[in-house]
Order: sequence, then C-alpha cells, then structure tokens
Amino acid sequence: MSEIQGLLDFDRDHIWHPYTSTINPLPCFLVESAKGARIKLATGEDLIDGMSSWWAAVHGYNHPELNQAAINQLKDMSHIMFGGLTHRPAIKLVKQLLEMTHENLQHCFIADTGSVAVEVSLKMALQYCQSKYGNKNKKTKFLSVNYGYHGDTFGAMSVCDPVNSMHSLYSGYVKENMFVKLPQCKPTDKWDPKYMNEFEEMVKTHSDEIIAVILEPIVQGAGGMRIYHPEFLRNIRLLCDKYGILLILDEIATGFGRTGKLFAYEHADIVPDILCVGKALTGGYLTLSAVLCTKDVATTVCSGKAKGFMHGPTFMGNPLACAIASKSLEIIQRNEWKSQVKSIEEIFNQKLDKAQDISIIKDTRVIGAIAVFELSIPVDMKWFREKFLEKGIWVRPFGKLVYLMPPFIISEKELSHLVDSVIEIIIEFDNLQKGQQNINL
Repeated sequence: MSEIQGLLDFDRDHIWHPYTSTINPLPCFLVESAKGARIKLATGEDLIDGMSSWWAAVHGYNHPELNQAAINQLKDMSHIMFGGLTHRPAIKLVKQLLEMTHENLQHCFIADTGSVAVEVSLKMALQYCQSKYGNKNKKTKFLSVNYGYHGDTFGAMSVCDPVNSMHSLYSGYVKENMFVKLPQCKPTDKWDPKYMNEFEEMVKTHSDEIIAVILEPIVQGAGGMRIYHPEFLRNIRLLCDKYGILLILDEIATGFGRTGKLFAYEHADIVPDILCVGKALTGGYLTLSAVLCTKDVATTVCSGKAKGFMHGPTFMGNPLACAIASKSLEIIQRNEWKSQVKSIEEIFNQKLDKAQDISIIKDTRVIGAIAVFELSIPVDMKWFREKFLEKGIWVRPFGKLVYLMPPFIISEKELSHLVDSVIEIIIEFDNLQKGQQNINL
C-alpha cells in the first residue's frame, strides 16, 4: 500500500468530513499544497479552484503578504485571552472594519466563526430588546425569508429555512421563528410593490413579537444561491424603521467585494443595525468573524440588567487571526478587487449567456464574482467530481446547483478554462440524461 493510500484509508475510516456519511463516503482527495488559484494534489493533479475554499480565499493561496503577517505575529504571540486584555492586531483590525463599513456602525465584537457571528448577532438583538422594553418585552422571535442559510449551530439553524434545508432534521428541537417567501425577482427584473405584501403583513401583524429581521443581503448562499432585487432589501429597512425592529444583515459570504460592491448592502443603499462578516475577512487563512453594530444597539444592550453583552469565546480576538485579517483588509483597501471582480463578472456573463440553450439548465445567475448554473435535476456528485478532476478544476456543487466563486486573483486564462470546463461537463451530463431517457422509452 502506498503512503498516500494509507493516509486516505485512515481519513475514510476515522475522520468525519462536513455533510458526509461515515458509511461508504465519497472519497477525499489528498491536497499537498495550494498557491494562487491552484490546488496541488498529492497524486500530482493541479486543479484550478472554483470555490475559494467555501468562498473565503479571495486573495488566493500562499499569498506572500498574508504569510509574512502570520510569521511576524507568531514572533510576538499566537494567542492571548481577550477578557481584560487587548492587543494591537485587534485594535488595528477594528479600525479598518469601521473605516470600510458605514459610519453608523461604531462597535465591533470579534468572534471566531461565521456561525458564532450569527449567534452573537441574535443574542445581541435579544439583549437589546430585553434592555429596551424590560418586563414589558414581548419580542421573542426572529423574522427571515425562505431558503436562507446562516450556519449550522443551534441559534443559527433557527433562522435558516426550516423546511427547505438540511436543518429540517432538527425540527421540534430548534426554536421556531417566522418566515416569509423571498420574492422571485432578480435585480434585472422590474420591481413591483406587491412583492412586499407578505412581508409587510407579517411585520404589521407581529411587530410586537419580532426581535429582528435577519437576511443575507442580495445573495442567498448555501440555501440556494438566489439573487434578489435590491428594492426588497430597501423596503425591509423602511419597514424595520417604521415598526421599531432591528435589521441584522449576514454578510459572511457576500462581504469584502464578492458581489461587486464592498458589502452587498450597498446595492440597496441601506445600513443594517447589526452586521456579520467573516470568511474572506482573513483571506481564508484562519477562522475569524466580526459583528458590527450601531451605537444605539451597543448602548442599549449595555444599559440593561446585565450591564454588558454576555458572550465571550475562548479564541475571541485571536491575535494571529487578527493580524492576518488586518493584512487581508489592507489588500482589499488597495481596491484591486474592483477591477478583478468586474473582469470575473464580465467573463461569467459572456460564457453563461451561451449556456442558456442547454436543455438541462433551468437558470443561470451572475453577480460580481458569483456564477450559478441551476439544473432541472439534482447533480450526481460522484460523477461530477470525477469529471471535474479530469478537467483539472475543483468545484463542489450541491442539490441542483453548480456554482463558481473563484479567488479574485484568478487569471483570465484560468477562469476561462474553469467556466468552459463546467459548461462542457454540464452538456455531457445533459446528453447522459437524454440517453438514459431514450433507453427507458
């Protein structure tokens, strides 16, 4: 047995990968290294990355400046508790975040993962209502839309779609919140005010129960990669203001340029009361997230019975992660991402337009550095993975979706090969289905 096969066998027998069964799981590929937009497997294959490691590695892999930031920080300290202590990397990082986001966002809680950021935002909103309304507080539920995704921890699961998601497995255990349908209206479609009817009715009827509205702005991620009209978000902000409800925006996936704007909420020209960011925050180097809020939210939370915000992860404000994140934001602040994302979007639009006639494709969607092929039937994960490997690309589809969110630094040649390969594989899959149908006739 080769060393590589021995490692893979151990992995298969003992390591539980995300969203995977331990009983006859799909095989994993052993990664040796990664650089730029490429992933090098131990077996020699060189793959163009279409996923940015679940949308985080926007600067690509093995970035010299991020590497150096990590090395420099390690010489001082890799970790120190954040309770009663602070450090330069955290201070610098928060200064940058406040500069990059809207001036209304004045306070920042540094968390350690995207799901934890959502948990923090929910607790923050709940504590806000408890402090503001005291014994008269009746606000106990959050309002969101169907097909939303905010993470896999218990609180985060409660604001994900309870029916159309993997979290339906935990029905009866997870807290029940309120949901309305997301209008099927793309940014390029004509906006109709009637799209707000269901949401407005829910808010009018239950405003005394709603702690906050929580949404992924403009683009829904793992719940279905849907892109919706900015006017929907704009009107939600107005309704929240009218009825005194907080607005939480989850920009874990969309923040830091992915949609063509630095933050997706800018498409609607609004500001949330609470903002969650993560993923690209460290350029995919280490786990880190942040929750920003207005002065009103922070002051109200800290004026209540608890006299502070009751949350404190062990690795909160980790200096190594903060130092890398600070350098990642420095790179973003140079604004090279604007031309990079614009170029990616243009290539996506050109190539996806030509894929419209493939019969198995139900819809294609593009915004910024995001491209989505929605098929009419679920993908065959095993078949697709083998084909991706043959073409020298790394893509991880789910459900009926084949989507691309490559690193911003991907070259035009790499991107063209990536998209062309995906389209060729979808055509082959389409022909395979047609052949199967003919056999069954």
